[in-house]
Amino acid sequence: MHTGAQAPGRRARVVLTCGPAGSGKTTHARRLEESGYVRLSFDEEAWRLGHRDHPLPAAAAAQVHAVIQDRLVRLVGEGRDVVVDTSFWSRASRDAYRALLAPLGITPVTHYLATPEVQVLARLTDRAGAGPHDVPVPAPLARAYLDGFEVPTAEEGPLVVIRPD
Repeated sequence: MHTGAQAPGRRARVVLTCGPAGSGKTTHARRLEESGYVRLSFDEEAWRLGHRDHPLPAAAAAQVHAVIQDRLVRLVGEGRDVVVDTSFWSRASRDAYRALLAPLGITPVTHYLATPEVQVLARLTDRAGAGPHDVPVPAPLARAYLDGFEVPTAEEGPLVVIRPD
């Protein structure tokens, strides 16, 4: 695994994973991590801070995003490639990270996990609460996540649509 700074003159790359809970974002982000990206995980940071239920209260979510954003800016400043592993369920959340990175000359690429709803719901049903990526999501909340999800478009910026296995 590559862990050092990138070649001089080359800008860091940033990927924003995007998809509802259970879509496969973490699996995708871990693949990028294996290829040299630093993975920043909302769920892992929330778990580290003691949050075991979702959705997080607004203040707690803001705290988690602040930690991730601070690390993101530092890592990009070091020339590191970063994948931000969170749902980015709204265009506003994606735009906030784009605005953070714009002054640094970085245009993030959104990787949207276009996982079929039936597969998402099955994955969420199987969760047992054993860790940050296994937080149970009751069926009504899972449905609300799916119904409230704002699918990214190319109008927002660079977009890669991924159809998980």
